[in-house]
Amino acid sequence: MTAAPVEWLDLVNERDEVVGTVTREDAWARRLPVRVVNAFLINARGQLWIPRRTQTKRTFPGCLDMSVGGHVERGESYEAAFLRETQEELNLDLGAVPWREVAAFSPFETTLSTFMRVYEIQADLTPHFNPDDFSGAEWLTPGELLRRIEHGDPAKGDLAELVRRCYGI
Repeated sequence: MTAAPVEWLDLVNERDEVVGTVTREDAWARRLPVRVVNAFLINARGQLWIPRRTQTKRTFPGCLDMSVGGHVERGESYEAAFLRETQEELNLDLGAVPWREVAAFSPFETTLSTFMRVYEIQADLTPHFNPDDFSGAEWLTPGELLRRIEHGDPAKGDLAELVRRCYGI
């Protein structure tokens, strides 16, 4: 078994300004502030496309997840990370669908785990997702998703709070 390549991230201060670099593993082990992007694919009926992570994921295996999520790599912008992650995870070209940034959060002002930008992608078609990332997915309203999580369906750590903050539930 080959070791996973080292992922380098920008280390940021409480104002989201780059102050150094850190490995992903070290950032999470020491709870250091880094940057991530998350996105929700939303259809015309207001349903979110919510995938389930594969059982082979290092963190949150088998859990419900955001439609797109990933770390902002060293020297990368939030938007560039969003474009890259959307292509990698959903095989979706963002030049072909409407999207927008809906929120920016700080771990110093919320209980969210990192600095993050949240995007919304408008599409009615189910994406051809990467099977290395997700084992399946469902279209759920924000309320349906939160009820599932409240009733014990395992979910990625920030998912419920992001849905509450971004969709007012």
